[in-house]
Amino acid sequence: MAETKKLPTRAEVPEELTWDLEVIFKSDAEFNQSYQELEEKLTKVDSVKGKIGQSSEDLLKGIDYLLDISNQLETIYVYAHLKNDQDTTNSEYQAMYDRANNLATKSSEAISWFEPEVLEIPEETLAKFFEENKKLDIYRHFIDQMTSSRAHILSANEEALLAGAGEIFGASSRTFSVLNNADIQFPVIKDEEGNDIQLTHGVYGQLMESTNREVREAAFKNLYKTYEGLKNTFASTLSAHVKYHNYNADVHHYSSARAKALAANHIPEAVYDTLLEVVTENLPLLHRYVALRKELLDVEELHMYDLYTPITGEATVSYTYEEAKAETLKALAPLGEEYLSIVEEAFENRWVDVVENSGKRSGAYSSGAYETNPYILMNWNDTLNQLFTLVHEMGHSVHSYYTRKNQPYVYGDYSIFLAEIASTTNENLLTEYLLETQTDPKIRAYVLNHYLDGFKGTIFRQTQFAEFEHFIHEKAAAGIPLTTEFMSDYYGKLNARYYGPDVVEDPEIAIEWTRIPHFYYNYYVYQYATGFSAASALAAKILAGEEHALEHYLDYLKSGSSNFPIEVMKKAGVDMTEKAYITDAMHVFEARLNEFEALIAELKA
Repeated sequence: MAETKKLPTRAEVPEELTWDLEVIFKSDAEFNQSYQELEEKLTKVDSVKGKIGQSSEDLLKGIDYLLDISNQLETIYVYAHLKNDQDTTNSEYQAMYDRANNLATKSSEAISWFEPEVLEIPEETLAKFFEENKKLDIYRHFIDQMTSSRAHILSANEEALLAGAGEIFGASSRTFSVLNNADIQFPVIKDEEGNDIQLTHGVYGQLMESTNREVREAAFKNLYKTYEGLKNTFASTLSAHVKYHNYNADVHHYSSARAKALAANHIPEAVYDTLLEVVTENLPLLHRYVALRKELLDVEELHMYDLYTPITGEATVSYTYEEAKAETLKALAPLGEEYLSIVEEAFENRWVDVVENSGKRSGAYSSGAYETNPYILMNWNDTLNQLFTLVHEMGHSVHSYYTRKNQPYVYGDYSIFLAEIASTTNENLLTEYLLETQTDPKIRAYVLNHYLDGFKGTIFRQTQFAEFEHFIHEKAAAGIPLTTEFMSDYYGKLNARYYGPDVVEDPEIAIEWTRIPHFYYNYYVYQYATGFSAASALAAKILAGEEHALEHYLDYLKSGSSNFPIEVMKKAGVDMTEKAYITDAMHVFEARLNEFEALIAELKA
């Protein structure tokens, strides 16, 4: 009998394949010392609380105190969470992570007074403070971000009442989460080998990629049969959430729930409307891709459960981690020597925790604080997908590096609206590099299909979600009940419009809205589509050698939160209130689709 391959313990992983956390704290004892120092600082809050409106010097002291607390907390928290993630079975680091979370809660409470006190300072007084104390200049945008929402802040008592009811208002979202992740029970079905397998969310995703169509169909129908039995409950939770979102916007004097949600990052609503408009105009491209999928799968009818199975087979190329490092540097060469030197630093100075070990957190991410390296967690296997993941996470880490090296702490981070642009730009550059260097038609077909599927899932699908989300908010605001039948009827027609005539209108898909957690995220999903579109446009400009394109792109990476996201992207060469960047992304999709169709024809010949 073959011996079962076991994962190495954390201690058995070669040091060079682990991240170096000693540059944060040389020892756990040093971590504890910093922890105690921060606890001591929290006791000094009364030295600044209630005083920032008295003088410019007091305001400066309050800002410095706030930022010092936040900066030190972030370093402590990142160290603890990275230690915990490298081996989640280690009880010592579980306890350390719990302590860090407790400290975060204490710190949040200790500085929660700051923004309300800023908003109590009259505008003319703030203007006087900035005029007389030039040390405040660096914090002008920081304060502007707070005071820009002044018109939407209620009285202290009213805000306290709303905050106190926060747990009640969030009940529908929590109920959805518990029901969807814990209480819902899916049936047992057969896998590819005919074995019984318990259907779960994770298993469903795997089975949708199965090459056995009967397995895909069974997974699809059994999953939605379960949701069908609970659809009225899910309609109730989603309706309640939407009503709260609308109510919260109304009492804060916003024109709509969307206006309130986008105001957090000062995003004009035109960005949202433009996305929906341009994607709708380009749905024929998605229909073409779907029609090609139907042709390659050689099916008489294409169903929704046929949209995720591979149509080119597995990639016939693999990479060791060492090979992937070399390919990463080659693929990202268009970003210039300075950028590449940072990537080399990441590899040489152990920013990356590479291999899977027993107890290690799954998946991949980039994480860090202002005063730490921007670390990357991987669970490496020698696949092309892992190369894409490495390049993606490196995009996040270099973005963080540039931001922290070029901005003071107060602006040393960036919004979610900007985050995915850097990582997806890197993926676009890798795709182009592989298409330029790989001559095997099967590998090229795999790379093109990888890109097209990513575009489909990120721009088209997330925009479909965004359109549904806005629809139900508008209808609820107009007093129309969000019943199961009402939402399912609209969603089914919306899905049919997006995927086109070559996909059968499976009745099950009409209740897909019951299982999408993003509909509880409050106008979040559109950012996936805008970010992917911006990245596609930026990569195309860089690869074309457009004048100043690279310089402007690097300026975006260095900007952090020193300006509003829309303004940061304008300086990078992308005006996200206009159509052009999404249209440019669609042109890239069309060009890659043309190439894919031609390559498939060549392989068939």
